[in-house]
Amino acid sequence: MHGMRPHLLCIGGDDHALRIPFLLALRERGLNVSAAGTGDAGAFANAAIDYHPYAMSRFLAPRTDRAAIAALSRLIGELRPTIIQCFDTKPDILVPFAAHAAGGVPVVSTITGLGWLHSSRSPLALGLRPVFTLLQRKASRLTTELVFQNRDDEVFFARHRLLGTAGHRVIPGSGIDIARFDRAVADGPSPTALRAELALGEVPVVVTVARLTRQKGIATLLAAAAIVHRQVPDVRFLLIGPRENEGPLAIGKAEIDRHRPYVRALGVRADVPSLLRMADVFAFPTELREGVPRALMEACVAGLPCVTTDMPGCTDVIDHGTSGLVVPARSPARLAQAILQLLRDRTTARNYAARASAHVRKELNLDVTVERYAALYEEILCRLGGAARLWPAYAPLPPAKLAARSGAAASGPSVSSSG
Repeated sequence: MHGMRPHLLCIGGDDHALRIPFLLALRERGLNVSAAGTGDAGAFANAAIDYHPYAMSRFLAPRTDRAAIAALSRLIGELRPTIIQCFDTKPDILVPFAAHAAGGVPVVSTITGLGWLHSSRSPLALGLRPVFTLLQRKASRLTTELVFQNRDDEVFFARHRLLGTAGHRVIPGSGIDIARFDRAVADGPSPTALRAELALGEVPVVVTVARLTRQKGIATLLAAAAIVHRQVPDVRFLLIGPRENEGPLAIGKAEIDRHRPYVRALGVRADVPSLLRMADVFAFPTELREGVPRALMEACVAGLPCVTTDMPGCTDVIDHGTSGLVVPARSPARLAQAILQLLRDRTTARNYAARASAHVRKELNLDVTVERYAALYEEILCRLGGAARLWPAYAPLPPAKLAARSGAAASGPSVSSSG
């Protein structure tokens, strides 16, 4: 059905549509690609990518998890992919069992951060960690290669004996499609139009793009916003991201409303690149062990001065005092101090933003990331004895084309008081 080219099945969760640019780039390099996820199929249909929905709970749900393994095993048996790529915590655990049951298709699992389970100090998280450890250890024995998005997570897995028999390496982040992002900025509303739409005038704007949950540090941000507002009364904080469906750790509407009018929750927006360009500072107060946060990378690409926390993944993007500011997690006072510093010293903020943009555009762009994954898949197929037969169409993109597609660092949106 898929000819002689290798067939990659990419399995994820509810935000799997974020992988579409990754899959399209792999298809350009000679793979047949299919996807399976728990989110909407519309974006995959628009991209002409074969998509298979399945049911999976983001939380601990043994019965649903067993059903998901069975459904994925059947899907793998029907599609007979050459190799499977999975992203996110639950798929990384469930998919190796499903692939093993379907006959042992090679699996590459990307660890996109260790998340709430290894970041929270709550009794529930502490109680679930041994369960995760046991399941991850078993899954790793059935995994061909573990890919970590940051070195901290690789060290954690090694320290806790979670690597199993799998190979392992670091491939930073999931890659930002620079050309697509820059087109979205160019085609989107101007900063002036957005400020008029949101009735912001010329006031300083701090923006955050994240799920509006406690794990993402939104409660810390609200406390910091109150401190900043006392010193800069006209400042406005914009929160962009989902809240209603984020479970028991979501920030309540009343909690946000207590900070009106200087804090506004805008929900999910389709014009995030333009909003980033319009703002003056990006605050990413996460308290989670991230992989390499996409929102933080996009803010850098937009040329926006950034402040983030010292959690794994964030420090792979921002180098404190060189390309932005890094503060301790769960510290409203330190977060407020950093935001005020970026608002008050615009020259330093612009310099930080320029260095961060250059780093992401060069090292964390989609084409570089895809080349690293394509080389990994080829290595695995060679190891299994089938690469020469199965992948005749593969060839890395030439360096000149890579550079042109990823965009020179200087070609990004210029940094000014309006972002």
